[in-house]
Amino acid sequence: PPELWPALTGVFLNMQKAECRFINSTEKMRYIQRYIYNRQQNMMFDSDVGHFVGFTRYGEGFARYVNSVPATLEYVRTAVDTICRVSYEVCTPFLTER
Repeated sequence: PPELWPALTGVFLNMQKAECRFINSTEKMRYIQRYIYNRQQNMMFDSDVGHFVGFTRYGEGFARYVNSVPATLEYVRTAVDTICRVSYEVCTPFLTER
């Protein structure tokens, strides 16, 4: 309601960040997905680890939940192939010519 708007003037940041790290072109790729709230990383997925890891109390609980959903784990585990390798193949010709 409008009467509460002055009380809600704080700035909150909720961000999900995904990264593809390329080491030796397509031989070694790494997919990292980070969940950040107010500049604090709560949870992340690293394809080298293979599951979500929590860094805060909230992140640990959420990581346990997400790790218990097989479809979600399968999706992020295949992100190296479906996102990173495809992006590398599409972007490399454009980037290496410059």
